[in-house]
Amino acid sequence: MKNLKKVVVTTIFAAVLGTIGLTGCGKTADNTVSNAVSGEKTEIVYGKGAGPYSELFEDAIIPILEKKGYTFKVSELDLNQADAAITSGDVDLSVEQHRAYMDAFNEQAGGHLVALSKIPTVPASIFSEKHDSIDEIGDGMVVAVPQDAGNQARAYVMLQDIGWITLKEGTDYATASTEDIDQNPYNLKFYELQTSYIATSLSDFDYGVITGSIVYNAGIDPSTALFHENLTDSFWLQVVVDEKNKDTQWVKDVVAAYQSEEFLTWIKENNGPKYNELWSIPEY
Repeated sequence: MKNLKKVVVTTIFAAVLGTIGLTGCGKTADNTVSNAVSGEKTEIVYGKGAGPYSELFEDAIIPILEKKGYTFKVSELDLNQADAAITSGDVDLSVEQHRAYMDAFNEQAGGHLVALSKIPTVPASIFSEKHDSIDEIGDGMVVAVPQDAGNQARAYVMLQDIGWITLKEGTDYATASTEDIDQNPYNLKFYELQTSYIATSLSDFDYGVITGSIVYNAGIDPSTALFHENLTDSFWLQVVVDEKNKDTQWVKDVVAAYQSEEFLTWIKENNGPKYNELWSIPEY
């Protein structure tokens, strides 16, 4: 596996806990129980999607936050519905999207969502059932790419990284599309489809770009990828909330949980080979 960045995550629990008033049997950050701040919001509603990010939140982040007195409610929505629900105040946060997707929603729907922290991300990758290497690319081949704006952009950036296309000078990589292609030396044909369809019909194309959550949901072996994207700031998954909540204590505690040594230890111990083959871990 190449291009998966793995780094040690440093803890910021001490700094965060210094802002929290501990009461009664409240203790420090050594995995012991502490009470949520008196008078602060303690019930968090999260938008749950189908994929590894919500599972990671439920399995590893919620237990950390429950020790601090938080409770949780789930709202099962697709990503666009979840963003609308965050905007309306019916849902508090999402851990299912990257900044490029969030920015596209804000622009299209007039939202005010903000991204507050990178979280472990499964990179988008190139797969093929017809070819064993990206070096087998040839004239007129057909490449399937995601149709939604954010993931479509990351696909075209990836195709530039491997030399299949060149994007126009000055292209915003967070919004790249076919209109930004400057050179296409292999005369490639691009089909823009729902990523889930690419995963289930990969044999119809020479190559397909499949996002990480779909790789996970479809049960595709990540080790069969021919190339993994080089994650840029626009494409790391993020903790996303409405702008009005970004400075609240509960949001700070969610971010602190993701950036804690406790969480890094959990993901290493509970994912086994997946830690090496599936997840890219951000540096904080």
